[in-house]
Amino acid sequence: MNGNFSRWYYFSGTLAPIWLLFGVIIAGSFYPEYSHFNQAMSELGAKGSPTHMLSPLLNNYPLGVLFILFGIGVIKTFSTSNMAMFSGALIVIHGLASFSAGFFSCDIACDLESPSTEQNIHNISGLVLFFSLFIASVIWVFISKRCIGVKWFEWFSLICSIVAIALLPLMAGAVESGVGFGLFQRLNYGSQALWILVFSIVLLRRNVHS
Repeated sequence: MNGNFSRWYYFSGTLAPIWLLFGVIIAGSFYPEYSHFNQAMSELGAKGSPTHMLSPLLNNYPLGVLFILFGIGVIKTFSTSNMAMFSGALIVIHGLASFSAGFFSCDIACDLESPSTEQNIHNISGLVLFFSLFIASVIWVFISKRCIGVKWFEWFSLICSIVAIALLPLMAGAVESGVGFGLFQRLNYGSQALWILVFSIVLLRRNVHS
């Protein structure tokens, strides 16, 4: 793949986590009394919320484009490695799931007692969002040194994967207690977003020195 052109693909991966951070903060600022500590990010786009229309336009859709572009870049870069290309495909799937999660909103307060069909699709999209990046990061635990010659990225990918999975019980507990879910969800997704950020920077540096 052309070096100059590939940088745009990689830069999409660098931009996505930064966009996510500021997008959630900005959307939250238009939601009176919204709690980043207790409330899910999905509540920003929930039916009846003050940011129902704004949140997917500001977050889900542009993030979907950025993740898809980065995933395509990974696929094109590592065309000789099936596992690396599979990780790129998972990142593309993550981008598509971001579109789906934005288009299919959760119900008011994302109520889990009697969810609508639209919220069920939203919830499935959320599962795809998690597992797509989680599996992609696990893959690079095993192929990092072979594909990009960076052994420390194996350990970084492992740490991000462990953090993401370790936070799931805390998220489940927060759902029951009603306290801290927003924090644990952001740490969970943040660990995966950080993995994408570092991965894209590694590829950008590799591109410059190749």
